[in-house]
Amino acid sequence: MTTEERFERIEHITAGIAEERRKDRDEYKALWRDTQRQLNEMGAKLIQFGEQSQEADSRLEARIGQLADTVTRLAEESRTANKHLEERIEMLVSRFGEVLSHLPPRQQ
Repeated sequence: MTTEERFERIEHITAGIAEERRKDRDEYKALWRDTQRQLNEMGAKLIQFGEQSQEADSRLEARIGQLADTVTRLAEESRTANKHLEERIEMLVSRFGEVLSHLPPRQQ
């Protein structure tokens, strides 16, 4: 093999290596761009998820407040109804006592 043939072969190999490097560089750039795109999408989705979570928390907090108000109102209604019932029972017992006091005594 002559020196010139060797140089041609080295140039050919060098050109092949340079082409491989160029392809690798292009592939790495494409991978980097794809990775950046995916990271940006993931960031946007994360922000959206955070906003949706905050909205859901706000709705849940409002609903819990409504339920607490309802429970408080129902408890007050229950206490009021219980008080009226106690008054009615007391009145009935009192009237029952009055009726019994007017009955003639039983003979045994």
